[in-house]
Formats: sequence, C-alpha cells, structure tokens
Amino acid sequence: MTDSLILEVANLETDVLTGIYSEETGRPQPLRITIQARLKPADRFEPDTPLDASKNYMDLKFAATEALPQGVHFKLIEAVADHICDTLFVQDARVQALTVKIVKLAISENGEEIGMTLTRERR
Repeated sequence: MTDSLILEVANLETDVLTGIYSEETGRPQPLRITIQARLKPADRFEPDTPLDASKNYMDLKFAATEALPQGVHFKLIEAVADHICDTLFVQDARVQALTVKIVKLAISENGEEIGMTLTRERR
C-alpha cells in the first residue's frame, strides 16, 4: 500500500459569479467549497519538520477565493472546480490529485446540499 497525505480545507464559503438562469447572472452566488489535495508524504514527519515538506493549507483557500478571476462569470460550478484544480496543479508539482466539492447555498430550501464533486488526477 502506498502512503498518501490528504490536505483539506472544508466548508469555505465564498461568493462567485456563477449560474445559467437570468436570476443568477450578474450577481455573485454564495458557494460552500471543500478541497482535498492528495500528496505523496515525506517518509516521516518529525516535530521539527519544515513547512516545505508538506503544503501550506492557505494555498487551498487561496485557489478557491483570490485565485478565481474577478468579473468572470462561470456558467457551471464544474468550471469553478476546474479552475481551482488548475490553480493548485500549477502551484505545486507534488499535488497528485484533487477533489473539489461545491454546494450552491442559494438554492437550498431545507438544508439540503445541492452541488457537485469533481476529482482530478494529475495528468
């Protein structure tokens, strides 16, 4: 069995221009985003292991917030997830796979989670 390290930022809420319906276009929608990044871990993590032996969790948060282009309307939340994956794959060659879950908060009526999950392997 091969070791792997999963870094995660869960339930990050951010506003993104997305949607296909007229009531969705032109204004940001609240999304809840969870990102899991799979990396090959160091052989061992000692108490004094430096950060560069892993990945900064804030990079995951940045990919889902500030790295999304301002003023760009994503018709599908799948495109938002793809952009997040592209950003993280370019940032760090150690990222082997990503899973991005996006929930559209504006269309939830009874607390259900309506959205999608995209998993991408490095190609």
